Amino acid sequence: MAQESGPENSILVISYLGLRKAIGILGVALPFVLPFGQILLHALGIQSSLHTPVIESSISSYYYTDMRNIFVGSMCAIGIFLMSYRGYDRRDAIAGRFAFVCAIGVALFPTSPLPTPTADEMLIGGIHLTFAALLFLTLAYFSLKLFTMTDPQKPPTRQKLRRNVVYRVSGYIMLACIALIAIAALPPIKAMVERLEPRFWLEAIAIVAFGISWLTKGEAILKDQEVPSTAPQKLAAKSQ
Repeated sequence: MAQESGPENSILVISYLGLRKAIGILGVALPFVLPFGQILLHALGIQSSLHTPVIESSISSYYYTDMRNIFVGSMCAIGIFLMSYRGYDRRDAIAGRFAFVCAIGVALFPTSPLPTPTADEMLIGGIHLTFAALLFLTLAYFSLKLFTMTDPQKPPTRQKLRRNVVYRVSGYIMLACIALIAIAALPPIKAMVERLEPRFWLEAIAIVAFGISWLTKGEAILKDQEVPSTAPQKLAAKSQ
């Protein structure tokens, strides 16, 4: 069914583009805001936690620092934006709502604190990891499957083909990071790489990839050039 054109439809398109850009900005900014914010608070001497200004073991570990509210607030904001996202068909809405649940789960169920979590904290941490893995998998699905879809009645533009490359690269990066996080957690490998904080860096890369994918979908990157339409002039001529 063709969509009606008009001011309301134009506002709707702009709103969806803005929503996608907002999700992308949050994704790209989060891995930088958390560590630099913690370092800044420490430098200013106003931090209340005992953490030193070093890279935490994971993005989620900032829950136990003075950046807790930023982390939780960002995850909730991303979740709400994803819940509001509808896209072009029912799959977008379902994926958005599922990602919303996962993002809120990541925010409300904190990762296990180090170095000696209790049994309850380990259980909650396990729930957190499950939500985090499902969230990244859903975001990869957005990039690899939903964002690359093209209207079968229209040939894809050159920019659309380029955007599809960004979507696919971003999606595969997220999947690779998930796999590497699991590999780095294996006892023999963990003992060798733990001091490098691989989980933080892999999570940061995955989140930035997610953000770039959504910024591209919001046409902040590789936007199609607008072609002037002659339709208004034709309609005006017919009405005379």
